[in-house]
Amino acid sequence: MNLDFKQIIPSIPYILQGISVTLEIVLLAGLLGFILGIILSLLKISSINILNWLADAYTSIFRGTPLVLQLMLIYYGSPQITGYQIQPYTAAVLSFALNSGAYVSEIIRAGILAVDKGQREAAMALGVPYRKMMWDIILPQALKNILPALMNEFISLTKESAIVTTIGVMDIMRRSYQVGAKYYSFFEPLLVAGLIYYLMVMILTLLGKALERRMRQGD
Repeated sequence: MNLDFKQIIPSIPYILQGISVTLEIVLLAGLLGFILGIILSLLKISSINILNWLADAYTSIFRGTPLVLQLMLIYYGSPQITGYQIQPYTAAVLSFALNSGAYVSEIIRAGILAVDKGQREAAMALGVPYRKMMWDIILPQALKNILPALMNEFISLTKESAIVTTIGVMDIMRRSYQVGAKYYSFFEPLLVAGLIYYLMVMILTLLGKALERRMRQGD
């Protein structure tokens, strides 16, 4: 093995600059996906059949096709459909948000259905409006129960964000690949990128566990 990590040391700060790009995409897409997931989950438990069907169809499409395909359809296909070339960063956020919303909707739906029916019956008996009941009573309990699953989805989103390098977004992976091309040596910079992703996931895991413990203390 002919490995030389010394030659890429000057380029490590350049690779580290990709962390902010990755985090911006993941945080924004995660937030939008969470909001979309709540909306879809409420549609899935609605008594209106057409809304159930639309939400289920959306989830089926985005869970049944590869994320990289969705990313490329949005980025490369947008000029053909809209006549406008969407920016790589925008395409990344949009595709991740749409994809994450499908998965989050199933997580939230399961959390809502897991809440004891007595909670809903008691609220209805007291005359609490449906919207207020879901927002103030049902959803807080559901989110508390599904927090680990939501954190797992956010961690998966962080790792999957590496595919944005395929459309030229200057994230961690893209920068490490450029460093490898500069020195004609890819193993070392890609290993550094892998270490960065691993540390990010470990930090997110610790934050998730800390938040879970904090919420348990409120029981």
